[in-house]
Amino acid sequence: MTSQPTRPVHHQASFEELGRPLSDVTFCVVDLETTGGSPKAGARITEIGAVKVRGGEVLGELQTLVNPEESIPAFITVLTGITDAMVVEAPRIAEALPSFLELAAGSVLVAHNAPFDVGFLKHNARELGIPWPRFEVLDTAVLARRALLREEVRNVKLSTLAAHFGAGTTPDHRALHDARATVDVLHGLFERLGSLGVHTLEDAVTFTSKVTPEQRRKRHLAQHLPHEPGVYLFRDARDDVLYVGTSRDLRKRVGSYFTAAETRTRMGEMVKLAERVDAVVCATALEARVRELRLIAAHRPPYNRRSRFPERQSWIKLTREPWPRLSMVRRVLDDDAVYVGPFGHRSQGELALAALHETFQVRQCTTRMGRRPRGSTCALADLGRCLAPCTGDLDPDVYATEVARLDAALTGDPAEVVERLRARMGELGAQQRYEEAAQVRDRLTASLRAVDRTQRLRQLTDVAELVAAAPAEKGWEVHVVRHGRLAAAGLLPRHVHPAAWVDTLLATAEDVPTPSNGTHPAPAASVEETETLLRWLESPGVRMVRGSWQVPTAGAARHVAALPTESDDQRATRSRLSA
Repeated sequence: MTSQPTRPVHHQASFEELGRPLSDVTFCVVDLETTGGSPKAGARITEIGAVKVRGGEVLGELQTLVNPEESIPAFITVLTGITDAMVVEAPRIAEALPSFLELAAGSVLVAHNAPFDVGFLKHNARELGIPWPRFEVLDTAVLARRALLREEVRNVKLSTLAAHFGAGTTPDHRALHDARATVDVLHGLFERLGSLGVHTLEDAVTFTSKVTPEQRRKRHLAQHLPHEPGVYLFRDARDDVLYVGTSRDLRKRVGSYFTAAETRTRMGEMVKLAERVDAVVCATALEARVRELRLIAAHRPPYNRRSRFPERQSWIKLTREPWPRLSMVRRVLDDDAVYVGPFGHRSQGELALAALHETFQVRQCTTRMGRRPRGSTCALADLGRCLAPCTGDLDPDVYATEVARLDAALTGDPAEVVERLRARMGELGAQQRYEEAAQVRDRLTASLRAVDRTQRLRQLTDVAELVAAAPAEKGWEVHVVRHGRLAAAGLLPRHVHPAAWVDTLLATAEDVPTPSNGTHPAPAASVEETETLLRWLESPGVRMVRGSWQVPTAGAARHVAALPTESDDQRATRSRLSA
C-alpha cells in the first residue's frame, strides 16, 4: 500500500485508444412507416426499410411491408402511398421484427429522428417479449443540427439534407427509399465532421450530445490511463486535487467524464478546471475503495461531497476523571476514554446521549470536579436523575458502580438501556401518549445503533492480523488486515502455490502498530475504511486464510435486530394528535 499516483505519459495515442474509426464501424440505417405518431397511442408499423453499411459499402438491405392488423388512416395513405390492400398479405410485426434484428445484429443503429423509429421498434419488441439488444444509436437529424450552419440548410428535414448532400435516392416516405437517402446523408455528414476533428464513433456520439466544448477538448486526459482497476485524481492547473474516484477500468471511467454519459452539473464544472488526471492502479476493487477514502481524507477535494465536512462527525465520550460523565466531542483523543460513534449528525448523537442519561444517573454538568467536591445539588438531582457527586456526600464507590454499569452498556451488552426505555415506552403507550413514546423509541434506536456500530468496529480493530481471500475472475483477491486497516492487497493467480505467495504479501504489508488507546474502535484507520473492510469480509465467498474474526452477537447486535417499531394504531393516533 505504498505506490504513488502515476503521472501522465505523453505519447501518440493509437486509434484503439482514441476510439473506433467511423470507417470500421458497421451501421444499420433504418426507417419506418407507421399508422400514427406514437406506439403508446396505438399506432402500428406498416413498413420497415433498412440498409447495412460499413466503410461506404452496402452489406445488405431489408424491405418489408407490415400488416398493422388495423385500417391505415386515409391521411397516412396519402402521405406514404401504402394502402390496406398492399398490407393485407404482408407479414405481421411478430415475423418482421426478428428479420430486422437479425440484419442489425452487431451494428450501430442510425435513423433520422431516431427516437421515433427506435421507440417504435423497442415498443414492439417489448410487447412481443423479444429481448432488445443494447444498440448504440446515432441520429442524423441531431448530427446535422450540430454540424451544419443555418446559412447552409434552412432545416434538418431528411428531404432538405438529401438535396444538400446530393443523395442518390430521393426520400418519398417509403421506408427503404428513406433509409437509402439517410445513408447518403450519413456519409455526407461524416465528411463534414472529419473537418471538425470527428473521426471515431465515440467522437460522433459526444458530438451529438450536450457535451460542452471544454469537455470534448479534454478527452486526451484519459488517453494515458490503463484499462485496470484503481483510483483516479482530477487535478487543476495548480496541481490541487479536484475530485477522487474509483473504477474497475480507469481509462473507460475517466473517458466518460468527457461524453454525454456525464450529466452532473458539478462534474461539468470540475472538468472545466481539470488539467491532469493521475491514477493509482490497484490489485483489487477493495484496495481501490480504501485508497479512495484515504485520498479524499488527505486532500479533501471540493467536488467530493463526502469530503466537505468531516469535522462535523461527533462522538459520545465517557470521560476518565474522578467523577466521569458523558459528553459529545468532535475528536477522539488518546486518553483511554470510552468513545461511541461516530455520528454523522449531531442530532443523532444527542438522541443516543439522552437514552443513556435516562438510564444511568451519572452527572450531566460540565463542571470539573476534584475528588472532594463541595457544591449544591441541581434540578436533575432533585428529580432523581443524578447521584449528585457535587455535594461531596456521595460515596465514590456508589458512583463508580454506576459508571461501571454505563461502561458495560457501551462496551458490552446494553440490556439495561433496552429494558429501561422499553418500559418507558410501554407506560407512555398505555396512556396513549404516542408522540412521546415515539421520541423514546428514537432515542433507543440511536443509542443501540451507535453502540452496535462501535462494537462491530472493535471486533475487527482488536485483531492484530488476518488474511482473507475471495474468488475473482483471474484468481483470488487476497487482503491483509491489521487492526482494522488494510495493510496489503494482491491478486493470487490460480496456478501459483498460495502459501509462499501469501508469505511474500505479508512481508511487504504495511506495519500497523497495536493501538495505544484500546477503547477507541478505529484508531489505526478511519471508521469508513474499517467499515468498508467489514462489508467485504461479510460478503459471500470470502474465506479466512490466516487469523480469525467473528461478527459480534452477544452485544448490541441482538437488540438492534429486535428494535421496536410503531404500530399502525399508534401511528394513526399520533398523526391525529399532531394535527
